[in-house]
Formats: sequence, C-alpha cells, structure tokens
Amino acid sequence: MKEILDAILASDSTPADFGNLPLPESYRAVTVHKDEVEMFDGLSTREKDPRKSLHVDEVPVPELGPGEALVAVMASSVNYNSVWTSIFEPLPTFGFLERYGRTSPLAKRHDLPYHIIGSDLAGVVLRTGPGVNAWRPGDEVVAHCLSVELESADGHDDTMLDPEQRIWGFETNFGGLAEIALVKSNQLMPKPAHLTWEEAAAPGLVNSTAYRQLVSRNGAAMKQGDNVLIWGASGGLGSYATQFALAGGATPICVVSSEKKAEICRSMGAEAIIDRSAEGYRFWKDENTQDPKEWKRFGKRIRELTGGEDVDIVFEHPGRETFGASVYVTRKGGTIVTCASTSGYMHSYDNRYLWMSLKRIIGSHFANYREAWEANRLIAKGKIHPTLSKTYSLEETGQATYDVHRNVHQGKVGVLCLSPREGLGVRDQEMREKHLPAINRFRNV
Repeated sequence: MKEILDAILASDSTPADFGNLPLPESYRAVTVHKDEVEMFDGLSTREKDPRKSLHVDEVPVPELGPGEALVAVMASSVNYNSVWTSIFEPLPTFGFLERYGRTSPLAKRHDLPYHIIGSDLAGVVLRTGPGVNAWRPGDEVVAHCLSVELESADGHDDTMLDPEQRIWGFETNFGGLAEIALVKSNQLMPKPAHLTWEEAAAPGLVNSTAYRQLVSRNGAAMKQGDNVLIWGASGGLGSYATQFALAGGATPICVVSSEKKAEICRSMGAEAIIDRSAEGYRFWKDENTQDPKEWKRFGKRIRELTGGEDVDIVFEHPGRETFGASVYVTRKGGTIVTCASTSGYMHSYDNRYLWMSLKRIIGSHFANYREAWEANRLIAKGKIHPTLSKTYSLEETGQATYDVHRNVHQGKVGVLCLSPREGLGVRDQEMREKHLPAINRFRNV
C-alpha cells in the first residue's frame, strides 16, 4: 500500500506507473461480521452502538472481473446506510450478499462472512477489468453507489428500475470505507479538481439522491418559483436539497432542530427557516396517535414564511415521525417525494388530504448514472458544494457512524482511508480559492 500511496502523492506519476504497481495481497477495510448479527438483540435502535460492531480488518484483495475497477481509496464518508449496516437494521446485510452471491459465479465473491461497507469514495484507479475502455490506471475518480447488471429490459429507460439494482457497499461487498474498493466501471466519475480527497468523497450518495429526488423528472421535477419544504435541511441529504432549491430558483423552507442548524441554512442563503425544537412541534400525541392540530399549526407557520402560499414539494426522508404533517401541508396538486424513513418505515397519514387535493407521493431511491453524473458535474463546476463538517481516520469509523446514528453531526462526516492527512488532492487551486468560503461552510460551524 505504501508504493500505491507514494505514486498517488507524487506529482509526476503516469498511467503506466500505476499500471505497473504490484497489487498488495490484502488491505485494511471497515467491516461487520456475520457471526455478530445478534449482538444487539433486545436493545432499542438508539441503544445500538456502531463502535462495537464495526471493525478495521485486514482483508484479501478481491478478484477483478469484466467491467470492473479496483480503486485506491483516499477518502470515503459515512451515510445512513452505514448506520443501518452497523446496527443490523432493518435486516443484517448478509442476506443481501447471499442473494447477490447466488446470481453468478463472479457475484459469489461478495458472499463472505464479513461485509466491507461504505457507499462513497474518492481515489485513484489501480486496475480495470476486461471491457473497460473509459477509465485507466491513474485516473482520479469519485464513485456513485448504483450497481446494476442491465441484462433485463426493465432498466434501460431508467437504470434504477433494473431488477438487479443494488447499492454498492450496502447490498454488495467491497465498499468504500477501505484502502481499496471494487466497483463497476460505470460507477466512476471524474473527481472535482478543486476539492480535497475528503471533500470530493462526501457528496456522492447524498448529492445524487437529492438531485434525483428534487430536480430530476424521475423525482419532483422542481421548477423556478416552487416552495420546497426540506426536512433536516442542514443534514446530509437536506444540505444538498437546500442548495439545489436555491440554485434552481426555488424557495426552500428549511426545517431544523436547533439554532446552530438554522444558522447553517442561513449561511447557504436560505431565509425561511423553522426550528421545530424551539417552536415545539409534536406531531404525535403518543405512540399510536397523531395530532392534526399540530399539522395545522405547522402549515400556518409555513404560510407565514411564504407570503400565504403552501408548499409545492416536500423533500421527505424522516418518514413515520413527519409524514402525516408532510401530506397535510402540501398544496393542492403538490408532491411529497420520499427517499428514506430514518424515524420509522411504517408511515401513517390522513388519506383525505391526499386524494381530495390531488397530491402525489413519489418514491425516490438513489439515482441512475446520468443523474449521478449531472449531480457530480454541478459539484465540479462549483454550483453545489460539499457539506463536509468533520473528518475521521479509518480506525475512527465506528465513532463517525455513532455520531451520524445519534444525529450529533452536521452535513456529512468524512473518513480518511489511504490519505495520510486532510487537505490533499487539490488540482485546481484557483477555482478552490474562489469557492473556499462555501467549501468550508459546514466546517466553520
């Protein structure tokens, strides 16, 4: 690994240099273990501690197959699927790996007693398999997390509809929280030249997810002038949704849980902000009963901020806790678009407010390659910025995941994999200087 790192850090390494580097037999990776899936039995979700389940192991380098690439990972980041994997909810991910392993002899590589997690990376291509023409050793890349086979016609209009669609590093093995990762070549995209490795690794999953959910025609198809309610507007997903709304001429109504998070939204340019903690919204009276009076109070507050208008789009991801309110406050003919359920999967809402007001609920899951490419292009152009707030070492991934699990973080948290320190990897210093305040926005909180 030292030879690989030295080549990456050198300013004069060529594609041939990278192609001639010997691959190590093993590398360090963050894993969960199959024989520990019951370790949290009897504990509530909140009590489950990723620091106990996540390990840094030495693992063998996987076989490289057709259409694939091995990437030296300089940095990665923690997503909520890292939390789910680490606490074995809603199901242990080993079932995903077993099912994938049954699809082909090559896929059998993924069915192991350990799962290398992580759905983001920024790094350098080391090797490409047969049939890869667009990428070569030495290319500096980021990766999106859509893994598809595309042997079925279903995926050829929108690859997210491929029956064999999976999320890399969650439903596949050999993810990005490691020194080396195995990806399909059609996951790769150019690394934004003005960003460091850790900054470039941070947007991938959440930026692409927010783009499809809010901007794409496969999601809400946001337009200029729309009022967009964004839950968790300073978080991993919401911070990108807020930027997309502002960049696209819409008005974000940012829902946050503290004044600190409200200040982050103001620094991005948002003006309509609801601090749900300070204003005391309680959408549930008890475990089984929602409070429509709170929906109405919430809707009234939104109209105070928008000059009397209801929201055109709700950017949903908390799920059970907020979904009833989301359906209620959306304007007639408006759209609720959801990509997650971090507070619970079993949603409950009053359907009268949906059908009688002709509202739509759209499910949105990650993004196809084109959407991910467009989202990354906006990062590369400096139109959308990383929301990295803190960076951890590979050995500290358990703590990083714990922080995301307990929602004590802002924006995204990064993980240094091969990179020996923060601040490396910038190739366009002039562009970086132009956007430095925005790049550091979440670090300065």
